[in-house]
Amino acid sequence: VDDDYLTAVFRRVSALQPDLVAHTGDLITYGGPATFAQAKPLLENFPRGRLGTVLRNQSTTVAGLTFVGLDDLWSGRFSLSTAFATAKPDQPSIALCHNPDGCDLPGWEKHRGWILAGHTHGGQCKPPFLPPPLLPVKNRRYTAGEFLLSDGRRLYISRGVGHLLRVRFNVRPEVTVFTLRAV
Repeated sequence: VDDDYLTAVFRRVSALQPDLVAHTGDLITYGGPATFAQAKPLLENFPRGRLGTVLRNQSTTVAGLTFVGLDDLWSGRFSLSTAFATAKPDQPSIALCHNPDGCDLPGWEKHRGWILAGHTHGGQCKPPFLPPPLLPVKNRRYTAGEFLLSDGRRLYISRGVGHLLRVRFNVRPEVTVFTLRAV
């Protein structure tokens, strides 16, 4: 994705003055040491929420809401048991899971809230009335949008702003904004 485009997206998100920013997608595609030099000025513009934190197989509670962050499923460090070790099943929670295939693994017993994911880019190209032919997940149901899972959890997969291949058709990029309200 073009650096200027990402910078503009990051600035638009920052202008919303979010309390929290949940990043569930790939940040960079590593192409050698020059990748980090290119990423540095982009990260300086990365939107940060007022209450932000980085979670890798960890949980934290912010303003009465527990956030559980999972490492990438394909990293070899993905651990539901570690991430949910201190989470309380009776407390409202949101889990951040990059690859939605992680939602189908055992170990979610302590979570009945929302799961936010990315990874799929919505399939990037979607012929009208057909499923996207390119989906980097085992569970082909996981394209983009909201999914009700069998045990009462809800999954939201963002299409994100990037791409795997330099093309999108009928799958617009998105930054999703949620407004949470106490009940």
